[in-house]
Amino acid sequence: LGLEERTRPGRGGRAGAAGLSPREAEVLRLIAVGRSNREIARELFLSVRTVERHVTNLYAKIGARGRANATAFALRHGLA
Repeated sequence: LGLEERTRPGRGGRAGAAGLSPREAEVLRLIAVGRSNREIARELFLSVRTVERHVTNLYAKIGARGRANATAFALRHGLA
């Protein structure tokens, strides 16, 4: 399955089980490979503020306190 399919609710993917939207899962994947918010914004054609909002939301959904926790989650669940 592709990333989007793994993150859709009901597809059995861990990101979907955590309630992540496909965009949040994509941001999480980029965090896990070491991208900054500015780099993520540039790559996804978003504002930095929008990326910051996605990061805040996905941290809350997966229980992460920062990028290291988020990266560990992504690696454990096959998102990175």
